Amino acid sequence: MSLKKFIDIGANLLDSMYQGIYNGKSKHEPDFSDLLTRSWNNGLDKIILTGVSLKESKEALDFTNTDSRLYCTVGCHPTNCNDFEKSGDADQYLKDLSQLISNGREKVVALGEFGLDYDRLNFCSKETQLTYFEKQLIMNKEHNMPLFLHCRNASEDMYSILSKYQNCYPGGVVHSFDGSYLYAQKFIDLGLYIGINGCSLKTDENLNVVKQIPSNKLMIETDCPWCEIKQSHASSKYVKTSFPSVKKEKWTKGSMIKGRNEPSNIIQVLEVIAGIKGEDIDILCEQIYNNTQKLFFQNR
Repeated sequence: MSLKKFIDIGANLLDSMYQGIYNGKSKHEPDFSDLLTRSWNNGLDKIILTGVSLKESKEALDFTNTDSRLYCTVGCHPTNCNDFEKSGDADQYLKDLSQLISNGREKVVALGEFGLDYDRLNFCSKETQLTYFEKQLIMNKEHNMPLFLHCRNASEDMYSILSKYQNCYPGGVVHSFDGSYLYAQKFIDLGLYIGINGCSLKTDENLNVVKQIPSNKLMIETDCPWCEIKQSHASSKYVKTSFPSVKKEKWTKGSMIKGRNEPSNIIQVLEVIAGIKGEDIDILCEQIYNNTQKLFFQNR
């Protein structure tokens, strides 16, 4: 459908929704292969699966071997950082993450998803998050991998720590960015890119931030199955491409599901950014693709 070429830098394709399971209940047959076919047909050139724990990073890495266009990250999400201590040996957990990166260098493109999330301290305390954010950063000095960063209401602390450990990474992206332009610029000054998805584009304030970010510092993603652009979002007026979808209970083979995001929808993120920045969509698409190639795939 689209002649444009995309790389989705953040896709949670191992989520049970793609097996037809929602809140523990089966609603339809697994349709992952159909989803991938749609993705390739709609211009996806590569998809990066997000690792959020040791277990899920292993699963993501294993899954990338099913298609040459699939890649992944390896790391521990801030809300999962209790896993280090629950494992009974936090140092070994860190070593196992490190070993997974070493074993998967052909497919692992970044350390992550990791970082800080102060909006969901009910899952993991601030102190624990800070401890294992730093430990993963320090561990990365051995690998020199780009960073795939998660930041929610924690820009000041994240910037401070990243500034302290600049020798531990060659660059990276703050994904699903919804912070201020001040911190977008601060992260850019550290050599990082800014990742944009539907959750980055909810409000007029969000749109104003994204409008100011230079196109050569942007990447796009879906963060599927979440972070779709909804009609209630300020960004929705810029969306030009829509795909037919059905409720999960009415699924038939080949159908997209209402409320379940997927990589094909990445074109909507591009359309919004082009709209708010007033830029030619094809030129912008090529710029963002080249940004992503440069960070994750230049030496592959």
